[in-house]
Formats: sequence, structure tokens, C-alpha cells
Amino acid sequence: MLESLIGFAVLLFLIAIKVPIAFAMGLVGFVGFGLLNSFPAAFKLASSVTYETGLSYGLSVVPLFILMGNFVTRAGLSDELYGASNAFLGHRKGGLSMATVVACGGFSAVCGSSLATAATMAKVAMPSMRKFGYADSLATGSIAAGGTLGILIPPSVILVIYGIMTEQDIGKLFMAGVMPGLLGILCYLGAVQATIMLNPEAGPRGERVSWSDRFKALRGIWGVLLLFLLVMGGIYGGVFTPTEAAGVGASGAFFFALLRRRLTWGVMAEVLGDTVRSTAMIFSVLIGALMFSLFINLADLPTALSDMVMSMNVPPMGVMLMIIAVYVVLGTVLESLSMILLTVPVFYPLVSGMVFPGVDPQMVLIWFGIVVVVVTEISLITPPVGLNVFVLKGVLPEVRTSTIFKGVTPFWIADIVRLTLLVVFPWVTLWLPSVMGN
Repeated sequence: MLESLIGFAVLLFLIAIKVPIAFAMGLVGFVGFGLLNSFPAAFKLASSVTYETGLSYGLSVVPLFILMGNFVTRAGLSDELYGASNAFLGHRKGGLSMATVVACGGFSAVCGSSLATAATMAKVAMPSMRKFGYADSLATGSIAAGGTLGILIPPSVILVIYGIMTEQDIGKLFMAGVMPGLLGILCYLGAVQATIMLNPEAGPRGERVSWSDRFKALRGIWGVLLLFLLVMGGIYGGVFTPTEAAGVGASGAFFFALLRRRLTWGVMAEVLGDTVRSTAMIFSVLIGALMFSLFINLADLPTALSDMVMSMNVPPMGVMLMIIAVYVVLGTVLESLSMILLTVPVFYPLVSGMVFPGVDPQMVLIWFGIVVVVVTEISLITPPVGLNVFVLKGVLPEVRTSTIFKGVTPFWIADIVRLTLLVVFPWVTLWLPSVMGN
């Protein structure tokens, strides 16, 4: 266990001196494995992990969902989602912020990336909110928080990677993310309402739209609904696997963009280039994380943690609360993907052998995965890292970072409320996948 703790300390030091997380995890894993075993074995391990990860059929779902999201962005579906949400909610106090949250949830259903959702919706929603005099804090807070839904509402790249790492059914993980995702939207709407109650001037009313125009706006989102139903309905009904669903979704998004005449050879090159860069980044971090996890497993850290917890006689829910506390702390210094890849190999062996009240033992890791992703969502909008905050800062350089962090405060409080509900009432997460299993 001592070797693992030293490895974690070295890893955090490398991250602190700005070594990329993928190389930091890979280097610590390689050296640690070499010292515990032998360096020839470490070289063989590095080559086999890289080769097998690059050729993994299960991981092919990652670039396909990223490609789907990029095509959706170019097809302009985000504008139509915001238009439809705004038609129904924009006339209310804080309605444009509420419309932004709902549109982010819908866009997440066909995108799967928090950063892409936040960046896209900033361009779509911010001009309208500024037109009606919204406070920058509420406007940017609703965009940053709404963007976090991209890693939970299926299809989610994070859930795919978690499923592969823990050998869980990706289809069930997708279904488990639906109810918490909808709950997240409701909690964020509550956060907007609370903000308006405290400061009515932060979110003035927008224009009221007639019912006929509202139904016209709904017709514009048929593409998003069709793609979501095609992907999730196919998985739920057993028509195709998640990997096949990703291929179908990417093809559908391509044809939508093509039919809307949004694709040119230049745009196509940009879409493919963005997909390759994002995929290469994710695979690099994943390879480094696998190297690191093999090292800590060889150092017997998961077993040592399990023995320590057993000796302390801590109840399973107490263990879960301690794990959540670790994620909250790590979320202040690590971004979401790195945090999950770094910690899941340590914690999931510990959780998998425990019995939690109200949780089917066969579904423990499904529930744990959703809880982990929700905690990770909180890290996307909390200081000092808050990646969604810095994405917005890049899109909106005139808005101060402190203003955005102030704006997201009610939303991460709402996330804590949601997290509490998911931990106390596991059926919220597990109802859909249990029905799917039957």
C-alpha cells in the first residue's frame, strides 16, 4: 500500500507542475510497475495496453458518439432547441435562463460532451439574455451548469468509459442516467427560480409567444427527438448494441447536417479533425490511467483499502459518503475524465462487494457509476478548476471569471441536493435499468 501512496503523491506533484495528466499517469504507472516487477515487463505492459486500447471494439463507441455530437452542432439543432424552450419559458421571470437549462438538457441527449454543450449554448443563448438585460452571473451560470448535463444524459462518453473499466452493461448505464438527468434539469430550474426570488432584476421577462408559434417551434426539434429515440430506443429494445447505436446516431446526425445544407468540404474537415483530436485526447488519458491502475493493483491498494474499511467496521453508506468526500476534494484540482479514470480502479472493487439498503447487489456498480458522474458534474462548475467555467470564459472573454463562479453557486448547491436524493433513494437511478433488465 505504501508504494501506491507514494505513486499518488508523485502523480499529484507532476500534475501540479503542469505535466499533462495522460503522461503523468502513464509515467507513474510505468515506473511503479517496473520497480515492483521489472522494467522489461513494464515495457511489454506499455506496448500491450496501448495496442489493445487502440484496437478495442468496445471503445469504438467513443469516437462515434463524439462524431455524432459534432455533426449535431454543425446541423444547427442547438438553435432550434433553444428556440422551442424559449417559446414556452421565455416570458417568465428568469425564463430565458430556464430555457437555456432545458435546451442544454436536450442538446446533451445527442451530444454527450459537457464542454461542447456549454460552448455551443453560450453562442446560442447569451445574445438573447443580454438583449433582455439579464445579469451576466445568472446568464453564464445557467449555461455552465446546463452544460454539465452532457456527461450524464445519454449518450455519455464518460458512462461508456466507466462501463468498460468496470465491465458493466453500457445500455443499463445509459438508462440509469435518464432519471438523474431529468432530476438535474428540475433542480437547475429551481436554482434559477431561487436566484430570481433573491434578485428579481437578474432575470427580466422576455417576449410572450403565441401558442401557434410555440407549436411551430416544437416542430423544429423533431431531429433531436428522432435521434435520441433512435439511439436510446434501439438500445432499450435490444435492436442494436451501444456501439451499433453510436454508428446509427453518427450516421443520422450526418444526414441531418447534410439535408440542412450545413456541410461543406471545409466543415466536414473541421468535424473530422475535431473528432480525431478529442478521441486522441481521451484515448491518451485512458491509456495512462490503465497503466496507473495496473500499478496500484499490483501494489495491492484496493485490497488494502477494503481490509482497512472492514477493520473499521464502517457501514456501506458511510463508505459511500467518504468516497463522495474524496471526489469533492479531487474535483477542485482535477478535470472530470481524469478524475474518473484515476479513482474508479481504486474504489469500484471496494464498492462492488458491499450491500447497500435498497440496492440490488447486481446493480451496485450501475448506481455507483451514476453517483460518481453526478459528483464529477459538480467539479465542472466549482473553483478553482471548473472546466465549464473556463470554457465559457474562452467564449465570452468580456465576462469576469469571478462573475461566472458567482453565477454557478446556486446550481452546484442544487447539484448537492440532487446527489443527496440519489444516494438516499437509489430507485431513482435504478428503476429504468431494472425494467430494461426484465
